[in-house]
Amino acid sequence: MTEQVFRLPDLGEGLTEAEVVSWRVAVGDTVTVDQVVVEVETAKAAVEVPIPFAGTVLTLHGESGAVLEVGKPLITVSAEGAHETYRTEERAGTKEPEGSGNVLIGYGTKEDNGSRRRRRRQPALVAAVPAPEPALAPRVINPLVRGLAKQHDIDLTAITPSGPAGIVLRKDVEAAIAAASNAPAAVTLPDAGGPERIPLRGLRRAVADKLSRSRTEIPDATTWVDADATALLEAKKAVQAACPEQKISLLALFGRICVAGLKRYPELNSSVDGPAREILRWPHINLGFAAQTDRGLVVPVVRNADRLSTAELAAAMAALTERARTGTLEPADLTGGTFTLNNYGVFGVDGSTPIINHPEAAMLGIGRIIDRPWAVDGQLAVRKITQLSFTFDHRVCDGGVAGGFLRFVADAVESPLGLLARL
Repeated sequence: MTEQVFRLPDLGEGLTEAEVVSWRVAVGDTVTVDQVVVEVETAKAAVEVPIPFAGTVLTLHGESGAVLEVGKPLITVSAEGAHETYRTEERAGTKEPEGSGNVLIGYGTKEDNGSRRRRRRQPALVAAVPAPEPALAPRVINPLVRGLAKQHDIDLTAITPSGPAGIVLRKDVEAAIAAASNAPAAVTLPDAGGPERIPLRGLRRAVADKLSRSRTEIPDATTWVDADATALLEAKKAVQAACPEQKISLLALFGRICVAGLKRYPELNSSVDGPAREILRWPHINLGFAAQTDRGLVVPVVRNADRLSTAELAAAMAALTERARTGTLEPADLTGGTFTLNNYGVFGVDGSTPIINHPEAAMLGIGRIIDRPWAVDGQLAVRKITQLSFTFDHRVCDGGVAGGFLRFVADAVESPLGLLARL
């Protein structure tokens, strides 16, 4: 019997690890070439991983929630009955998996210029699963699961494991805790004064690292202004009527305004190379926008937004928003931004001091649009008012540039026709 180990492939974009979300196969299942065997979550996206060869599943290296490094064993299969996916190496007399090249959706191993680099197949390695403790019938690999059971005085030997190869998962322990809490007999709970420890993993860890790095490295400053968005809302209706085939969102109009502002104030479309002590001013505008999803906060990026019409920009943002909601964004969709737009008004708040999306140099925040009393031509009126917050890297510019950009945006919000005159 020939065993083949499929290791966690290089996910691109500098990613070095991934968390197992859910297995699509179990030990004993037969898999085919390009069959998706597991869903993993990286620091940037959820990714379905297909296997490049066929066989029978022998070992799943890691339960749900386990974090694996790139290059570590992911799944081991037996190649029996799958000889059509192998070929004989005449030089070495060994077998090498043909596969399809689709090691990872979006990150294939297609041949370059029609050539294929042959390598000797490495000896099959099967990850050793910790042996069950003498007193336990089920296997408990994750120390967090064991700790959770101990904290709630749960007898692991009484649990029916749902994980592969008889592994007790966290959800099994949580179910036992819930059952014990609802039982008629009194349950002695541990001291409730201790905190729950939640590991920073996947997207949450990436966000924490990026925000911490931003606050550590970037000397940011924030300025803000109230703006009358009544005319912008009216302009949105007019633009939508002129382009009924494409939904034009308010966020897309703000994005269009920001693009125009960055062309006038290019200092803000830059980043800083700290070690080299250089400012990198980008010739293109890659517009990022914050999107809240079930997985957490992500920032999809519209590349070359400065080359798009308003309708094209709206379509691109709508497509990325939908992919963010469905968890189908690729890592490349979340990198390369040069400026970020953050509409926190959807949460019903007026203002904020945004943290810059490192390594960018600026971010515009939009508060909720509400009816407020406003002076118009010397008369008091009720208008649609929003607060705009602008955070910038003080290394790339001074307050004059930042204030000029924010005033440009506010003026465009209050007089969209004036923006058309400047384009």
